[in-house]
Amino acid sequence: MQIGVAYSEPGQQIWLNIEVPDDSTVAEGIERSGLLKQFPHIDLTTQKVGVFGRLVKLEAALKPGDRIEIYRPIIADPATVPRRDTDDEE
Repeated sequence: MQIGVAYSEPGQQIWLNIEVPDDSTVAEGIERSGLLKQFPHIDLTTQKVGVFGRLVKLEAALKPGDRIEIYRPIIADPATVPRRDTDDEE
């Protein structure tokens, strides 16, 4: 079956369409994508993953057409980042 795998870093977005066996898991899809070799700093023991924006476990079964997303850790605390006032931009 065909699935997608997405990962982004500042200045670089990767979205791959790959073929996986019908009984594949999220972890197997990520492994087959080659992203772990291309980005060795991805740590699936700490980074969250999702399918179409919904968090899932690495053992979750894939369905045809699923898009796996590997999420990067948040590096800024949203509570401490000043909000931009959109009214000032007019």
